[in-house]
Amino acid sequence: MNHKRRTKKRIPNRLRQPLDVPQKPNVVWALDFMSDALYVGRRFRTLNVLDEGIREALTIEVDTSLPAERVIRVLERLSLWRGLPEAIRCDNGPELTSQVFVDWCQRQGIETRYIQPGKPNQNAFIERFNRTYREEVLGSYLFESLDQVREITYR
Repeated sequence: MNHKRRTKKRIPNRLRQPLDVPQKPNVVWALDFMSDALYVGRRFRTLNVLDEGIREALTIEVDTSLPAERVIRVLERLSLWRGLPEAIRCDNGPELTSQVFVDWCQRQGIETRYIQPGKPNQNAFIERFNRTYREEVLGSYLFESLDQVREITYR
């Protein structure tokens, strides 16, 4: 059969992002996703948002699906009480490289700092937070529902 081959979407070359430490809040926020499963096997994801300047977790959004539009809603909700950052550091996931997210960042005047593919140490602050969150919350409990994940997370 003569089917057209699907080509893999290529990520553009990313410049190395130095991991400078801002000395005040709201300069750089880091975003990253994590994945886990409920006791019954249903998968869920978390969107973790961290302020790199003061190393504070701003929010952890838990749901089965977190598309780009949902990421934007979470950031807009955060902006109501924190304002928006000057830059966002993130990986090259489809939610964060989507045109919807890129356009929203440009409209808000937020610089997007994408890390190089396969270099999670360029986003080390959020990766360190993710490890702690996995050990202390996700790895310590068997969750029966998303509400239970949210309740234990927000304690």
